[in-house]
Amino acid sequence: MGFHRPSVTHAKKVLRRSFSNSSRGGSYNLVDVPKGFLAVYVGENERQRFVIPVSYLNQPSLQDLLSEAEQEFGFDHPMGGLTIPCRQDTFIDIISRF
Repeated sequence: MGFHRPSVTHAKKVLRRSFSNSSRGGSYNLVDVPKGFLAVYVGENERQRFVIPVSYLNQPSLQDLLSEAEQEFGFDHPMGGLTIPCRQDTFIDIISRF
């Protein structure tokens, strides 16, 4: 029995990425986020919205990013949702490992 490492293709299937964000005039409501998922905004300058499974919150690497977000923003997130201050490609790389 071998170990299976999820590929980037698998991550793209699991990770739902919304290309419309608030800078483009998009608006969101609870219907946009399915049960068992949460929306996060990722980016250092321009933020991109990602919808990820809640189960990802148990991953140590994502918890590290959340700690950084807490240090930078506290509980006042400028996008109105959870904001993670890292590069989008770094976030995708981290998520693709789950």
